[in-house]
Amino acid sequence: MKLFDLSGRVAIVTGGNGGIGLGIAQGLVECGASVVVSGRNAEKSAAAAEQLNRTRAGAAIAIECDVTVPEQVTALVSRTVDQLGGLHIMVNNAGIGIRRRPEEYTLDEYHQLMNTNMTSIFLCCQAAYFPMRDAGGGKIINIGSMASFLGHPYGPIYAASKGAVVQWSRSIAVAWAEQNIQVNCILPGWIDTELTQSARKYRTDLEARVNMRTPAGRWGTPYDLAGLACFLAAPASDYVTGTAIPVDGGYSISMP
Repeated sequence: MKLFDLSGRVAIVTGGNGGIGLGIAQGLVECGASVVVSGRNAEKSAAAAEQLNRTRAGAAIAIECDVTVPEQVTALVSRTVDQLGGLHIMVNNAGIGIRRRPEEYTLDEYHQLMNTNMTSIFLCCQAAYFPMRDAGGGKIINIGSMASFLGHPYGPIYAASKGAVVQWSRSIAVAWAEQNIQVNCILPGWIDTELTQSARKYRTDLEARVNMRTPAGRWGTPYDLAGLACFLAAPASDYVTGTAIPVDGGYSISMP
């Protein structure tokens, strides 16, 4: 057994058509996995799959899916199994952020954040469980945030949704260990994506403040998440479950 070989493994990456999701998908493809790029924007997902296939021909396909809709999540998993022969790795990356102070949120915004960031992961994990159980095991990687455990004055509902992701992941890690399904979280720090680019428009001093606090001295890139994702997807992590691991250049352990 090769510790980091994902040959013959099939992965779904939700929100895999850009940002962190695409960086993770790139790493999985490089380690030999076949990847389903899933997103609401079919054209963007197709372009991402084409990009991945330049790394290894036939490595990726795109399947359109709104992960907040149960029927679409069920169809995503069914189509993956039918077209690629199984499902071994589920990366739940799709998410959104709405920046507000606590007193400024509307109830609709609350529901939008919780549905996209937490309910979608609940649905995807449930759908992935059955083919993984039937295959004798699998890997679920849920994307949280350093906001899962740090206070976030300009995104408290985002932080609450990501905190829920960690607790859900720990609980199902215990529940599904008997089925040889490992469940772990990755907690990105300040990563240079479309989501954080909008945050920098909201707070013009943010880039400098992050660079000053981060021991690594820079913002992360989406590809910085690929190594940990590949470890958590591979045989190397077969005895690792229920963890929540930051990828933040040291931001969360540095004095503010």
